[in-house]
Amino acid sequence: MSTLSTAISPLPEGVQAPVEVTPSVWRGAWMHLVQGRLTRICLAVVAVYVACGVVSLTPILEGKIEDISADSYVAPNFHSLSGLFGTDIQGRSVFWRVIYGTRIALEIAVLASAIAITLGIFLGIVGGYFGGWIDEIITWIFTVVSSVPWILLVLALVYALKGVKFFGRPISELWLVILALGFTDWVGLCRLMRGEVLKHRERDYVQAARAVGAGHFRILLRHILPNTIHIVIINFTLGAIAYVQAEVALTFLGLGISDKPSWGRMIDDAKLELLKGVWWQAVAATVAIGILCLALNILGDALRDALDPRLRGIE
Repeated sequence: MSTLSTAISPLPEGVQAPVEVTPSVWRGAWMHLVQGRLTRICLAVVAVYVACGVVSLTPILEGKIEDISADSYVAPNFHSLSGLFGTDIQGRSVFWRVIYGTRIALEIAVLASAIAITLGIFLGIVGGYFGGWIDEIITWIFTVVSSVPWILLVLALVYALKGVKFFGRPISELWLVILALGFTDWVGLCRLMRGEVLKHRERDYVQAARAVGAGHFRILLRHILPNTIHIVIINFTLGAIAYVQAEVALTFLGLGISDKPSWGRMIDDAKLELLKGVWWQAVAATVAIGILCLALNILGDALRDALDPRLRGIE
């Protein structure tokens, strides 16, 4: 008895018990994410690409990408920043065209992801939460869409949208690519969200919310969506890779962007240059794509480990 009394005896007056502060889910995930050296390097690489994309928005770069300030096919040199990656057949700087291509790649990745994520979240949550005939219709839709190879579906949508006018003006080639990718790549996220919502809707915290009178809209936004948002973040990082690669494939097939110096257009222009021994334009665009895709791939894996408690060993 005396041992028990000693074990639970109060602390001396004026002394407070230490309080263990548990970091929030997002703060804990961020701390876990930046622990790895390779992850920090990838974050810095992505930050550099974003900075290049922001620089590409300035009017100064618009003039540099079409500026003919050197001879055709000048090899890469260190005499100036413009000559770092050499010049193309018209004497334009490949370096500035690669920088401008970063803007095109980021625009496609962000805007196409916004469309695909919006559709995937909405249809996945609605189908998984309400079930019944609503779920059957949504399941039928994404089954039909997924039955067609993705790249063929993208090609068909680009052909269908070509020539369509919006407010009296034809849709630009950039938006053709964005719409075609966004409206065809929501199926995977929809399936994942539907499965997660089916699992979460029967859990105790959702049942408790229903018991206190919370409506469907509040349950979905305040309880279920925050517990599944990590899937969306991971899907964005990995989906951006597919969008950048798809733009290159579409441009190579003659259906992508032809009026702006995207990475896909640069590779398409360089396919004949390689036969002449002019390799720097193709290599510069390919390396730019490879570094960005590698960094996003590593970040996607790190985000999965950081945001999924099961992979972090947290109960």
